[in-house]
Amino acid sequence: MLNILRYFIPYFWFVSIASSIFWSQSSAVAELGVSPIIIESQATRGRSESVININNTSEEPIRVRIFAAPFTYSREGKFKTLSSSDWDLSSYLQFSPRELTISPKSSRKVRLLALLDPNLPDGEYRAVIFSETLTKNNSTNTTNVGMVTRVGTTLYVAKGDRRVPLLTVTNSSFDEQKNQLRLLVQNQGSASARPLVSWELKRSGKVVLKGQTQPATIISSSERNLLIESLSKKSSLLPPGKYQLSGKLIWKQDRKHQSLPFQVPVNVGRYVGEAK
Repeated sequence: MLNILRYFIPYFWFVSIASSIFWSQSSAVAELGVSPIIIESQATRGRSESVININNTSEEPIRVRIFAAPFTYSREGKFKTLSSSDWDLSSYLQFSPRELTISPKSSRKVRLLALLDPNLPDGEYRAVIFSETLTKNNSTNTTNVGMVTRVGTTLYVAKGDRRVPLLTVTNSSFDEQKNQLRLLVQNQGSASARPLVSWELKRSGKVVLKGQTQPATIISSSERNLLIESLSKKSSLLPPGKYQLSGKLIWKQDRKHQSLPFQVPVNVGRYVGEAK
């Protein structure tokens, strides 16, 4: 029986993921929406099925095409598509339908079918499923098809035994050019994770700043610098010196919350913020 976990997730999850995989060549950026934006699935005998909902919030019908590509996140958290990947799921995906028309103020479902080659090694296979609007371009004498808006759903399909992330906090650093406090996290596991960070910044045992980040994806067998805080936004003066960044990573695994405590030193090399 298929074991599919779909994230119909709150808004703060949407911001952290969807902002990285949303493009538009039109000011009407709200005309196209998709849910869920993350799907995790366990393949059974190489097969996995899921569904996405595509929404048209405009007053006009829109034509949409569906396609997929391998992707990753860079060490600094930039989402990017790839020309190829050892864990590329896109070659094994089928869509029904592949192109569709959506009436004004309505939505339609698209079924995703992953059929993994039995000779593939066990692991987590990934793809971003793009929904892209098509429109007639009448700027020339001929009618062309042009891209307007693109939104994406990231799809993770596990093949073989249970896949789990293995997170480790490596260090913390302060980017003096951007006034940003960052936390480097490694994922040495066989599954991706989306941890948020609940944190405190201390100096001489006293808490000077604290907060909680938005969740961020860390691909399996990779590392990522998580943005903890943009310190230049703070009105209080943060003197240069040695600090302690502590807290915990929190993420979902097998429908349960997992956490990892951490405490790492960080050095601030110059004054940050404005004196009161």
